[in-house]
Amino acid sequence: MTLWRHLPNAICVLRILLTLPIVVALEQGQYGFALGLFAIAAVSDGVDGYLAKRFGWISELGKFLDPLADKILLVSVFLACVWQELVPVWLAAAAIARDVLISAGSVVFRLWFGELRGKPTWISKLNTTLQLLVLVGSIIQAGWWVIWPDVFGALMVLTLVTTIWSGADYVARFFVRAWAQPAVTD
Repeated sequence: MTLWRHLPNAICVLRILLTLPIVVALEQGQYGFALGLFAIAAVSDGVDGYLAKRFGWISELGKFLDPLADKILLVSVFLACVWQELVPVWLAAAAIARDVLISAGSVVFRLWFGELRGKPTWISKLNTTLQLLVLVGSIIQAGWWVIWPDVFGALMVLTLVTTIWSGADYVARFFVRAWAQPAVTD
Protein backbone atom coordinates (compact mmCIF):
# COMPACT_ATOMS: atom_id res chain seq x y z
CA MET A 1 0.00 0.00 0.00
CA THR A 2 2.83 2.43 0.75
CA LEU A 3 4.18 2.13 -2.78
CA TRP A 4 0.98 3.73 -4.10
CA ARG A 5 1.84 6.99 -2.33
CA HIS A 6 4.71 7.45 -4.81
CA LEU A 7 2.41 7.21 -7.84
CA PRO A 8 2.00 11.01 -8.25
CA ASN A 9 5.80 11.41 -8.32
CA ALA A 10 6.12 8.57 -10.85
CA ILE A 11 3.56 10.32 -13.05
CA CYS A 12 5.63 13.54 -12.84
CA VAL A 13 8.71 11.61 -13.93
CA LEU A 14 6.70 10.13 -16.81
CA ARG A 15 5.73 13.66 -17.87
CA ILE A 16 9.40 14.65 -17.92
CA LEU A 17 10.32 11.53 -19.89
CA LEU A 18 7.58 12.19 -22.47
CA THR A 19 9.05 15.62 -23.25
CA LEU A 20 11.89 14.39 -25.48
CA PRO A 21 9.73 12.12 -27.68
CA ILE A 22 7.21 14.96 -28.08
CA VAL A 23 9.93 17.38 -29.20
CA VAL A 24 11.45 14.80 -31.57
CA ALA A 25 8.03 14.01 -33.06
CA LEU A 26 7.40 17.73 -33.64
CA GLU A 27 10.83 18.10 -35.24
CA GLN A 28 10.07 15.19 -37.58
CA GLY A 29 6.62 16.49 -38.48
CA GLN A 30 4.84 13.56 -36.79
CA TYR A 31 2.09 15.78 -35.48
CA GLY A 32 -0.39 13.04 -34.64
CA PHE A 33 2.15 11.20 -32.52
CA ALA A 34 3.32 14.44 -30.90
CA LEU A 35 -0.27 15.42 -30.15
CA GLY A 36 -1.05 12.04 -28.59
CA LEU A 37 2.01 12.13 -26.34
CA PHE A 38 1.40 15.78 -25.44
CA ALA A 39 -2.21 14.99 -24.53
CA ILE A 40 -1.04 12.18 -22.24
CA ALA A 41 1.50 14.50 -20.63
CA ALA A 42 -1.08 17.28 -20.19
CA VAL A 43 -3.67 14.95 -18.66
CA SER A 44 -1.02 13.45 -16.38
CA ASP A 45 -0.59 16.87 -14.77
CA GLY A 46 -4.16 16.80 -13.53
CA VAL A 47 -4.03 13.13 -12.58
CA ASP A 48 -0.96 13.40 -10.36
CA GLY A 49 -2.40 16.42 -8.56
CA TYR A 50 -5.75 14.71 -8.04
CA LEU A 51 -4.13 11.55 -6.65
CA ALA A 52 -1.82 13.50 -4.34
CA LYS A 53 -4.68 15.54 -2.89
CA ARG A 54 -7.37 12.86 -2.86
CA PHE A 55 -5.29 10.23 -1.07
CA GLY A 56 -2.95 12.48 0.90
CA TRP A 57 0.05 11.37 -1.15
CA ILE A 58 1.62 14.82 -1.06
CA SER A 59 5.39 14.76 -0.58
CA GLU A 60 8.24 17.26 -0.49
CA LEU A 61 9.63 15.63 -3.64
CA GLY A 62 6.26 16.02 -5.34
CA LYS A 63 6.07 19.71 -4.41
CA PHE A 64 9.33 20.17 -6.31
CA LEU A 65 8.82 17.60 -9.07
CA ASP A 66 5.34 18.64 -10.26
CA PRO A 67 6.14 22.26 -11.16
CA LEU A 68 9.52 21.17 -12.55
CA ALA A 69 7.82 18.63 -14.84
CA ASP A 70 5.33 21.28 -15.97
CA LYS A 71 8.08 23.78 -16.76
CA ILE A 72 10.25 21.24 -18.59
CA LEU A 73 7.28 20.13 -20.71
CA LEU A 74 5.88 23.58 -21.52
CA VAL A 75 9.22 25.30 -22.17
CA SER A 76 10.48 22.44 -24.36
CA VAL A 77 7.29 22.21 -26.41
CA PHE A 78 7.09 26.00 -26.78
CA LEU A 79 10.69 26.04 -28.05
CA ALA A 80 10.02 23.16 -30.44
CA CYS A 81 6.88 24.86 -31.74
CA VAL A 82 8.76 28.14 -32.27
CA TRP A 83 11.49 26.25 -34.10
CA GLN A 84 8.84 24.69 -36.36
CA GLU A 85 7.17 28.12 -36.74
CA LEU A 86 3.95 26.80 -35.18
CA VAL A 87 3.86 29.38 -32.36
CA PRO A 88 4.90 33.03 -32.59
CA VAL A 89 8.16 33.95 -30.87
CA TRP A 90 6.47 36.69 -28.82
CA LEU A 91 4.14 34.22 -27.12
CA ALA A 92 6.82 31.62 -26.44
CA ALA A 93 9.16 34.31 -25.11
CA ALA A 94 6.49 35.57 -22.70
CA ALA A 95 5.64 32.05 -21.50
CA ILE A 96 9.28 31.10 -21.00
CA ALA A 97 10.12 34.43 -19.33
CA ARG A 98 7.22 33.91 -16.90
CA ASP A 99 8.49 30.45 -15.97
CA VAL A 100 12.06 31.70 -15.54
CA LEU A 101 10.82 34.61 -13.42
CA ILE A 102 8.73 32.34 -11.18
CA SER A 103 11.53 29.80 -10.83
CA ALA A 104 14.14 32.45 -10.02
CA GLY A 105 11.77 34.11 -7.55
CA SER A 106 11.14 30.78 -5.84
CA VAL A 107 14.86 30.09 -5.48
CA VAL A 108 15.60 33.58 -4.14
CA PHE A 109 12.68 33.38 -1.70
CA ARG A 110 13.79 29.94 -0.50
CA LEU A 111 17.38 31.07 0.02
CA TRP A 112 16.61 34.38 1.76
CA PHE A 113 13.34 33.77 3.54
CA GLY A 114 12.93 30.00 3.93
CA GLU A 115 10.28 27.59 2.82
CA LEU A 116 7.91 28.87 0.19
CA ARG A 117 4.41 27.72 1.07
CA GLY A 118 1.58 28.29 -1.30
CA LYS A 119 -0.33 26.90 -4.18
CA PRO A 120 -1.00 28.05 -7.72
CA THR A 121 -3.52 30.85 -8.06
CA TRP A 122 -6.58 30.72 -10.28
CA ILE A 123 -4.89 33.00 -12.84
CA SER A 124 -1.86 30.72 -12.92
CA LYS A 125 -4.07 27.67 -13.48
CA LEU A 126 -6.00 29.50 -16.20
CA ASN A 127 -2.75 30.56 -17.84
CA THR A 128 -1.36 27.02 -17.81
CA THR A 129 -4.61 25.74 -19.34
CA LEU A 130 -4.49 28.40 -22.07
CA GLN A 131 -0.83 27.66 -22.79
CA LEU A 132 -1.67 23.97 -23.16
CA LEU A 133 -4.58 24.85 -25.48
CA VAL A 134 -2.35 27.05 -27.63
CA LEU A 135 0.23 24.28 -27.95
CA VAL A 136 -2.42 21.66 -28.72
CA GLY A 137 -4.03 24.02 -31.23
CA SER A 138 -0.68 24.74 -32.86
CA ILE A 139 0.06 21.05 -33.29
CA ILE A 140 -3.44 20.40 -34.66
CA GLN A 141 -3.12 23.33 -37.02
CA ALA A 142 0.25 22.08 -38.26
CA GLY A 143 -1.06 18.62 -39.00
CA TRP A 144 -4.66 19.14 -40.07
CA TRP A 145 -5.31 22.88 -40.62
CA VAL A 146 -8.67 22.95 -38.90
CA ILE A 147 -8.45 25.95 -36.57
CA TRP A 148 -9.89 29.32 -37.59
CA PRO A 149 -7.11 31.90 -37.71
CA ASP A 150 -9.13 34.65 -35.96
CA VAL A 151 -10.20 32.39 -33.09
CA PHE A 152 -6.71 30.98 -32.70
CA GLY A 153 -5.18 34.46 -32.83
CA ALA A 154 -7.55 35.61 -30.09
CA LEU A 155 -6.61 32.57 -28.00
CA MET A 156 -2.92 33.46 -28.35
CA VAL A 157 -3.54 37.08 -27.32
CA LEU A 158 -5.62 35.95 -24.33
CA THR A 159 -2.82 33.55 -23.41
CA LEU A 160 -0.30 36.41 -23.59
CA VAL A 161 -2.49 38.54 -21.31
CA THR A 162 -2.87 35.77 -18.71
CA THR A 163 0.85 34.99 -18.95
CA ILE A 164 1.76 38.59 -18.10
CA TRP A 165 -0.96 38.80 -15.44
CA SER A 166 0.09 35.53 -13.84
CA GLY A 167 3.78 36.50 -13.83
CA ALA A 168 3.00 39.88 -12.27
CA ASP A 169 0.75 38.18 -9.70
CA TYR A 170 3.56 35.83 -8.65
CA VAL A 171 6.04 38.69 -8.36
CA ALA A 172 3.59 40.68 -6.23
CA ARG A 173 2.95 37.66 -3.99
CA PHE A 174 6.69 37.04 -3.55
CA PHE A 175 7.24 40.68 -2.53
CA VAL A 176 4.31 40.75 -0.10
CA ARG A 177 5.36 37.52 1.59
CA ALA A 178 9.03 38.51 1.67
CA TRP A 179 8.19 41.92 3.15
CA ALA A 180 6.08 40.30 5.87
CA GLN A 181 8.76 37.99 7.24
CA PRO A 182 12.36 38.36 8.33
CA ALA A 183 15.24 37.00 6.31
CA VAL A 184 16.68 33.62 7.25
CA THR A 185 19.96 33.92 9.14
CA ASP A 186 22.54 31.19 9.65
